[in-house]
Amino acid sequence: MKEEESGPQNRELYALLHISPEASDEEIRKSYRQWAQIYHPDKYQAIEMKEIATENFQRIREAYEILSDETKRQIYDIYGMEGINSGLELGTKLNKAEEIKEELERLRRQEELQKVAAHLRPSGSILANLSLPQFLEGDGIMKGMYMASEIQSQISKHNAVAIGGNLAVNGNAGGGAASVVFRHQMSSVSSIEFMGSMGLRALLGVQTTRHISVHSKATMGLAMSLKDASVNLSNTWTRQLSDTAHGNIHLSLGPESSIAVGWKKEEQKRSASGEIKLGTGSFGASAHYTHRFSTKSHGRIAARIGSTALELELGGGRKISESSTIRMLYTVGIQGIFWKFELHRGGQKLIVPVLLSRHLNPVFATGAFVIPTSVYFVLKRFVVKPFYLNREKQKASENMDKTLGQVREARAAAKKAQQLLQNVADRKRSRQLETGGLVVAKALYGSHKALKNRNQIEEVKDEVASQIIDVTLPLNFLVSDSGQLKLHEGVKKSGIMGFCDPCPGEPKQLYVEYTFDGNNFEVIVEDLDELVIPQESHRS
Repeated sequence: MKEEESGPQNRELYALLHISPEASDEEIRKSYRQWAQIYHPDKYQAIEMKEIATENFQRIREAYEILSDETKRQIYDIYGMEGINSGLELGTKLNKAEEIKEELERLRRQEELQKVAAHLRPSGSILANLSLPQFLEGDGIMKGMYMASEIQSQISKHNAVAIGGNLAVNGNAGGGAASVVFRHQMSSVSSIEFMGSMGLRALLGVQTTRHISVHSKATMGLAMSLKDASVNLSNTWTRQLSDTAHGNIHLSLGPESSIAVGWKKEEQKRSASGEIKLGTGSFGASAHYTHRFSTKSHGRIAARIGSTALELELGGGRKISESSTIRMLYTVGIQGIFWKFELHRGGQKLIVPVLLSRHLNPVFATGAFVIPTSVYFVLKRFVVKPFYLNREKQKASENMDKTLGQVREARAAAKKAQQLLQNVADRKRSRQLETGGLVVAKALYGSHKALKNRNQIEEVKDEVASQIIDVTLPLNFLVSDSGQLKLHEGVKKSGIMGFCDPCPGEPKQLYVEYTFDGNNFEVIVEDLDELVIPQESHRS
């Protein structure tokens, strides 16, 4: 479970110096002096101890330099270390938190605009028509090819531009076109597009879209051909029918007028759509159904019927990576028998239809479906699926090793920090024992699940393998001379000197057993909660 992001942020430096986020300048200086006495490298002769002291002293000094500077502290409180490292020029002109926040917002907006300007979203498709009969007749296997490409860029918050082009080759004939589209978001419910193209489809057009209500949208477009000056007017109405379904009506008036009524339903396991289209010189109907067998594989069946088409399509696909999908489809229709192979990766598509036969021979059609389907399932079962399962296991193992490595390093650093607290913590503990004061007997910090009850805590034997770190020593060090211990509210306890985060991403708690005035106490607190001990309510 992911750790909650609510609650105060940018408090790690306060935890490191063990002070409240509301601490005064004097309290910051006093805390720094106390920690500096413990971790100053000059106190230690042994090389290993000097290295440990130097590492932790640098952390303490950095925290003090930031929190003791009023302007830097204000920046840190607002934006954390990101603000400190943002390149913001500090000076007398920025003395108020509002001014600092405004300047940081300006820098952030500038950085976002630079990212947007550099962020281009390319998309494209390649369609290669292959013909087996044509190849057997000695005319070559390539029947034709179509290529299209487009680059979209969000040039500002409300404006975007798309530039594209396409090239088509069929036999000995071919041609191309180039297009540009400018999109402007007029408001939260309406937008307008201006488009132009030249080449095979030379035209100018404008299209506007408006959300009429929460569940309905209307689009109106006007386009004029630059070749014959003909005008086409289009209107589309879309209505949300349910949480998973919507319907639409499309009306086109021009040289080829038509009206189309469509419907689409999208669910987690399945999706379906259908459309009926009537034109001045044609009619047609189409439908498709897709079933998702898992998050990675799906099956598909589609049919088209009309004045120019009569075909049935069967097939399926599989997701082979986070952004890549392969599909194999089988089509039987009046144009012949086809295999179609598709590769989708991000915004790119490679589509290869292969014409197997121009004639609808039942025996050939059955064989053309059964044989490649069998080969597909064999390859999927014994080659593709094992390969990607092994790759996913390897990635998961690498991520786990990386996380475990980071936790091991954090544990080692916490243990080193505790070594230099040992002598002082032991002296404090001895004094408290002599006077019957506060002594921390056991303190464990880590996973909420592992600290669910006392029995689980007692069962924890291997600290390195668990999601818990023993913090008894640093808490004894933090006990004041008056016999009290306070951990401040809103400060993640993993930032306290001698602590670490033993279970990244998991909710954490602190469990403390302590004695005071001859009595036993125990308490469990959440990571960001305040802890003040001793308290009578903690009596066990």
